[in-house]
Amino acid sequence: MKDEIAIGIDLGGMSVRVGAIDQQGTLLAVHDALIEAARGPEAGLARISALIEQVLTETDARPLVGIGIGSTGPVDPVLGVINNPYTLPGWKEVPITRWLRKYYDVPITLENDADAAALGEYWRGAGQSVRRLYAITVGTGIGVSLILDGHIYRGLNNAHPDGGHMIVDPSGPPCYCGAHGCWESLCSGPAIARRAREADLSSSMILEMAGGNIDKIDARLVAEAARAGDRLACSIMEKVADYFAIGVVNVITCFVPDMIVLGGGVMKSSDLFLPRLQTAIADHSVMVPATSVKIELARLGNHAGIYGAAYSIWSQREE
Repeated sequence: MKDEIAIGIDLGGMSVRVGAIDQQGTLLAVHDALIEAARGPEAGLARISALIEQVLTETDARPLVGIGIGSTGPVDPVLGVINNPYTLPGWKEVPITRWLRKYYDVPITLENDADAAALGEYWRGAGQSVRRLYAITVGTGIGVSLILDGHIYRGLNNAHPDGGHMIVDPSGPPCYCGAHGCWESLCSGPAIARRAREADLSSSMILEMAGGNIDKIDARLVAEAARAGDRLACSIMEKVADYFAIGVVNVITCFVPDMIVLGGGVMKSSDLFLPRLQTAIADHSVMVPATSVKIELARLGNHAGIYGAAYSIWSQREE
């Protein structure tokens, strides 16, 4: 009998990635595509199904044991429903697991994408064998997850604790969550871009690097300008790093995990964050052993979510 596989799906606000992973954690095939959420959930689900079929075709007809989904939230992991019109426009009360079961007669799980990424890092990434793992993914938003002894920590009514929306600066910018100055609105990729676009760019190289088009200014470009010594870009990144450090210190103070894993697109510029983060941790190591908490960068990159989604299937079979 051929080795079995699980499908892992990582659904974000911009794209979806589908991979086939065996029980040993070997990634056998992976494909991605733009999700184009505004076209509606039916079109998006058809695209996901097409990717699944493409991956299955490339895995030599190995038996499929289940499909795990990690999706940008809010999601209901019990009902298998995505309810996220915020970063998936039009995706309200989408019963994704029920829809997929029409075509695939296998167990299907749904998790928040941050939880899936954290599970991936726990299983095959930076957090292997760590009892208390806190994962922070910084990209379009800020997703967080706490893994305790290999299991996702869930709140009341199985709610996903959303640390990205803890208040860091009450006088800060508004967020779609209804708050002002939450962590995500201060440190996410769009938050960094917004700071640059709203600044006086006359003496900065940022606009020139964007080809004169202010709409092309993004977090990656601001980070590049900072590394090149641009004063405005350096100021923006330093301020964002300070806010990011406040959030991480709050996490350490509240949870005192063995390890914090930092991932996501913004953390590709971790060199601009880590010095100020380490200083902040050292300054707040009185009430808890903050300096003993390991800070590691995620190792699985863009594949963390599909690893974790697939692991949600494999871990069920091991229980």
